[in-house]
Amino acid sequence: MNELSKDKFRIIDANINRLGEGLRVLEEFARMTLNDTVLTQKLKEMRHNTVKIDAVLYRNLLDSRDAAGDIGSSMDVEGENNSRDTQGIIVANAKRAQESFRVLEEMAKIQALNLNSETYRDARFGLYTLEKELVARILRKDKLERLKGLYVVIDTEWLKGRQPDAVARQVIKGGAGVIQLRCKEGSYREFMNIAGDLRDICRENGVIFIVNDSLEIALAVKPDGLHVGQEDIPVVDLKQLLPLDMILGCSVSALDEAKKALKDGADYLGVGAMYATATKKTARVVGPARIKQIKKAVDLPIVAIGGINRDNLKEVIAAGADSAAVISAVMGAEDIEKATRELVNIFREREGGKSGRNGRSNKKRTNC
Repeated sequence: MNELSKDKFRIIDANINRLGEGLRVLEEFARMTLNDTVLTQKLKEMRHNTVKIDAVLYRNLLDSRDAAGDIGSSMDVEGENNSRDTQGIIVANAKRAQESFRVLEEMAKIQALNLNSETYRDARFGLYTLEKELVARILRKDKLERLKGLYVVIDTEWLKGRQPDAVARQVIKGGAGVIQLRCKEGSYREFMNIAGDLRDICRENGVIFIVNDSLEIALAVKPDGLHVGQEDIPVVDLKQLLPLDMILGCSVSALDEAKKALKDGADYLGVGAMYATATKKTARVVGPARIKQIKKAVDLPIVAIGGINRDNLKEVIAAGADSAAVISAVMGAEDIEKATRELVNIFREREGGKSGRNGRSNKKRTNC
């Protein structure tokens, strides 16, 4: 290796170090944030397999290293943003590792180094896929953590001549953190147009947007989530069809249904009906006690559904519901914003009057 110049060793050394650092950051998010054994193992194996070099080359890299004299160590790029959210950190470090893979792929073509160029090439393309999966899983986790408080279902049958986008804005002003669109009437095109409008409004305001029942609409509009019932496409099949970052909720009324939904891959449960409801007269009423029963056996966020209003909301909150879905309690009110705020305030009383929507800051989110 004596015929190799010191600068080439420095290039290899710098990029192996950058590579290992970038992959380690991704690995830590997979391990500590997601608790994902499979994804963590894939990143760990990639790191070990690509930063490993023989002892002779390693000594040459150490001899060439000049961290103090590296002009790039103190070089800043104008406009570079050092403030990042979780998604930004993951993307930045994936990009860092991918760039290092590309450099090492080219340097490995120098035969005297005895490095395999294809190893770095294959790893680079593999990391593109792992980055996509890691970001998607982080986004889904974020959405589930925000699935709290008041969950307003905008049912087109309850619009009474009002525009769905106007209703959504009033609900958001009232403080709701989750909106679901239920459209049992009208055409597919109408459903899709309304869903697209509500998705945009929710994204602008950092509110979770969920579509009811329709896989086709969910795939076309790309909301934050899809919610289905027991008679819809099975959860186990939907999980194979939906994007990784889209959450999936399933309505259940019994413990065995809840356990099956968990096994099949549901991200949250709609449990009910809590009380008799005018919006679904055939619904089986199970009461708040069912929340307690399911919560002991199934570790998923629970949205209480069915007949919930300001007179009984405290009861479902006390039973352990993470969120409560309402239709008539808001859609049936003359002043939608006021009705929403009254229900949101009941949740805030439980949380000790924390600031912001459902106990969070009202500052607009940038990574929804």
